[in-house]
Amino acid sequence: MHKTVSISTHEREQLIDITDAVKAVVRESGITNGLVNVYAQGATAAVMIQENWDDSVQTDVVHLLQQLIPRGVWLHDAQDGNGDAHLKSGLVGPSESIPLLDGELGLSTWQNIFFCEFDGPRAERRIVVTVLTDRS
Repeated sequence: MHKTVSISTHEREQLIDITDAVKAVVRESGITNGLVNVYAQGATAAVMIQENWDDSVQTDVVHLLQQLIPRGVWLHDAQDGNGDAHLKSGLVGPSESIPLLDGELGLSTWQNIFFCEFDGPRAERRIVVTVLTDRS
């Protein structure tokens, strides 16, 4: 079973907690044991599992990536000025897989699922959530 979740972003670079949206898809699926894949559609977006308690961690992730991959120095910037966004999304990656255990996401107490925006703001970003059962 899969479903596409749409969100909007409000900053050029930000992490947005999408855990509740993923949990809603899992509940809708009725699947209790298996695997959940969360995939960001778009070449300048990504998905990351990260600390959920302290918002400074998400800010630190954005700042680290800005330091590692600065704006305005990449060949692709001549095309549309977002070469850094492509590199950041490639480094972080477009998806995460989470075990589904007895109807719950197999995240630890301090983990949530984040959509990573690297080229916003955007009126719509799409995330495909796929829930697979471990039964054949």
